[in-house]
Amino acid sequence: MTTLLQTPPPRVAGDELQPVRRLSGGRRVLGYLTLGVAAVLVLLPFYWMVMSSLKSNNDVFTVPVQWIATDPVWSNYLDIWSKSDMTTWLGNTVLLSAVVTLLQVFTGSFAAYGFAKVRFPGRDVLFLAYIGTLAVPWQSYMVPQFVMMSKLQLTDTLWAIVALQAFGALGVFLMKQFYETVPDELIDAARIDGMSEYGIYRRIMLPLSVPALASLTLITLVTTWNDYLGPLLYLRSPDLWTIQLGLKSFINQYNAEYALIMTGSVLSVLPILVIFLAGQRYFVEGIATTGLKG
Repeated sequence: MTTLLQTPPPRVAGDELQPVRRLSGGRRVLGYLTLGVAAVLVLLPFYWMVMSSLKSNNDVFTVPVQWIATDPVWSNYLDIWSKSDMTTWLGNTVLLSAVVTLLQVFTGSFAAYGFAKVRFPGRDVLFLAYIGTLAVPWQSYMVPQFVMMSKLQLTDTLWAIVALQAFGALGVFLMKQFYETVPDELIDAARIDGMSEYGIYRRIMLPLSVPALASLTLITLVTTWNDYLGPLLYLRSPDLWTIQLGLKSFINQYNAEYALIMTGSVLSVLPILVIFLAGQRYFVEGIATTGLKG
């Protein structure tokens, strides 16, 4: 007696997929309305700042609030340059932001490659200890740091800010998470072909990590541009002030010139806003792909 073995019908790949739940029209509209209201609340102060920069001093705090500058005072954007040292402030800020960002992107990506793709004793322990510094607030060790910079005679120089911010644990962590998505087989094949570790980093890892590098660049650039406490501690000479210190001194000197204060605030935000909008696509792509196994 023969036994007939019945094989089950082949499964279709789509049979194992769970049905995708789609939001109903009402929930979708409610979600869009919620996001719209949140966006308005976030952008409203910036809009009021821009409109106030185009008003006269008497019209800035009128009741009810004038949301549109009916008679724009464009001369505010000329007066701010003559009544303040805006050129020096912006120049110092651009210089510091560019140098610090370049150094952090280089050191962060280079160290991340070593932690992600190079095997050496104590690698994981060293990485955890380095990342653990993110949990330590800067205010807890800024006094010893200031003493060290004073002994090195770097206070009241731009080199103090560059030396303190040239390395960042956040950049190492971000780049390491991205480098781990690159297959190890690709790195091993390059080593078999005789490529050095420096060559692998420069010719393979860097071209593949453009989105993550763009994300790190934007994060570092915004953080350095908006830094206030660091320059306040180390930069005492007015010719070394950044835009944040300069605006603070301008407010103290012209505390009743509300329109000019808003004009200076717009000029301090505008460059970084343009850069962020220009690199927004790479920033979102880098954050979305970081940490995903490929």
